[in-house]
Amino acid sequence: MNSLNGKTTEPRGYAPINGLKMYYEIEGTGDPLVCIPPAFGYAGVNSYRALVQSHAVITVDLQGHGRTADIPERPLSIEQYAKDVVGLLKYLGISKADFFGESYGGNAAAMIAIRYPELVGRVVTYAATFGPPQIALNPQTTHFDHPPTADSRNIQFQRENYKKVAPDPNYWPKSFDKLGSIQWEGFSNEELASIKAPILIVLGDCDFVRLEHAVETVKLRAELVFGIFADVMAQLAFPE
Repeated sequence: MNSLNGKTTEPRGYAPINGLKMYYEIEGTGDPLVCIPPAFGYAGVNSYRALVQSHAVITVDLQGHGRTADIPERPLSIEQYAKDVVGLLKYLGISKADFFGESYGGNAAAMIAIRYPELVGRVVTYAATFGPPQIALNPQTTHFDHPPTADSRNIQFQRENYKKVAPDPNYWPKSFDKLGSIQWEGFSNEELASIKAPILIVLGDCDFVRLEHAVETVKLRAELVFGIFADVMAQLAFPE
């Protein structure tokens, strides 16, 4: 058993969230830290040995990932990922948490910080994209002579992991196609400026996301926040 905000919780299980039977795992004790996996990731793939010494680490299987079955008629989206994770927090009785997200999971963590700021302490993203693909992605690492398919060798790891735990291993091609249909254009300047929580953007220098994109996002956010601060100060100094 784990204790979160004084509530005794099973270390793993399924939660009824927005029409899903959403799988989750909890390891460790302390302040809650929600880890949102990347595309095709799921709870248990990565180990957070250091973090569980001081946090209750909550890992999740998003819609159509891992042990959480898909809802065939419901599209996959970053917005829906965020809603589902927030729904899980409410189910677990968690009023505030820190977040770590990888790739699409990082996008979802940032989305939660924007739309549900009262739930967020701190945010760390790894390989997340904050703008449209044409400015966020590195063409040298995302170009394919032949676009990958559900049976491609370069996603063998993800395919085999999916089939190990999925409720229906044969659903893999549909899950792959649905994930590929996500239309993610990033955040508006206003959304980035609205993030109140401290946010750390982490990126590898040879990643599929442009390093410059992360730097540009940090600079833009700083400029937007400073601009809002300057406007407020001007109104206080020179009220109309």
